Amino acid sequence: MADLKDVAVIGVGATKFGENFDWGVDDMLTMACFEAMEDAKIEPEKLEAGWIGIQYPFTGFSGATLSDAIKTYDIPITHTENYCVSGLDAFRNACLAVASEQFDMVIACGVEKITDQGGRGLPTAGFGHPVQMSGLTAPSAFGLAFPRHALAFGTTKEHLAHVAVKNHFNGAVNPKAHFRREVTLEQVMKAPIISGPLGLLDCCPISDGSAAAIITRTDIAKKYRDDYVTIKGMGFAAYTNLMMYDKNFDYLAWRPTVKAAEKAYAMAGITDPPNEVDLAECHDCFTITEILNVEDLGFCKKGDGGPATAEGRFNIDGQVAINPSGGLKCFGHPIGATGVRMVYEVTKQLQGRADGRQREGAKVGMAHNLGGLGGVVCGVVILTNEK
Repeated sequence: MADLKDVAVIGVGATKFGENFDWGVDDMLTMACFEAMEDAKIEPEKLEAGWIGIQYPFTGFSGATLSDAIKTYDIPITHTENYCVSGLDAFRNACLAVASEQFDMVIACGVEKITDQGGRGLPTAGFGHPVQMSGLTAPSAFGLAFPRHALAFGTTKEHLAHVAVKNHFNGAVNPKAHFRREVTLEQVMKAPIISGPLGLLDCCPISDGSAAAIITRTDIAKKYRDDYVTIKGMGFAAYTNLMMYDKNFDYLAWRPTVKAAEKAYAMAGITDPPNEVDLAECHDCFTITEILNVEDLGFCKKGDGGPATAEGRFNIDGQVAINPSGGLKCFGHPIGATGVRMVYEVTKQLQGRADGRQREGAKVGMAHNLGGLGGVVCGVVILTNEK
């Protein structure tokens, strides 16, 4: 059996994210998957298995959603659903299958088609207990963290605004982002309130999109390209759907992120994250989420996420470039696609061919995906171009 560190990404693809009303699920999967195959220089016949991340039933059921799109019939294809981590979990399972040597060449992809549903946020019908979850939305759930963080550490609305300004600056030049425009601190501060402390520009948009990655082992990867990237570390963790009833949950940390990061760092041999990780695509569904995540990932001490962002430590040329693509803040969050899109962005950064702003000299990059209302599941994948 091979080691996870022998697993390589040799091709990536993604659609433009946004209100893709003219494209169906099949269209977006075809675009992303064939771009990934072209990038890897392989034909569909080379694929031995596939994994597809989808959360919502209205997007698609089963692995046949992928086989119908790209006509890879008669091979095993698995549908993964794990809240917002659905896509990155598809990637995880694909990597494990290659490491086990069950398959030599596989595809991991994700897709979501949300904007056709209408509404003013993520569809929540059927999620959780009808009384316990009544009225709970993603902005209200994550927004609860801000007053707690502010009380404990003095975090301010201006600190949140710096996250949006940074990510919009990065995303403004990314051709595949939903929102491609910079914003000012004043614009973020004065934006209409969505829920509690979170304003319009503190929240990521609702988007459609798809992304894909071709995965093999390093001995095979060498036959296709020299600049393949490999897995350096990987960690996943699931907690509880009822965090609000856990007397130990204080809204100052997302436990799944802490645990997943611990596992990924241990595998990667990383002991000093801010000095050993060059960039991270970090789950920024809301500005407060990114602040907690950079703390939980060890890129700064607890309580320092706001000031560190304001000081520029997480800019494209900072100590760690956080969301050099523009993040969810600019791309939106088509649930099943986001985690694979993060792998797409990190891979291209490590190959020196980022679609937007390039982190110069990047050698180690991270994809961090957090899911559920308040942080129920998390995946952390660390990739490297070091051979």
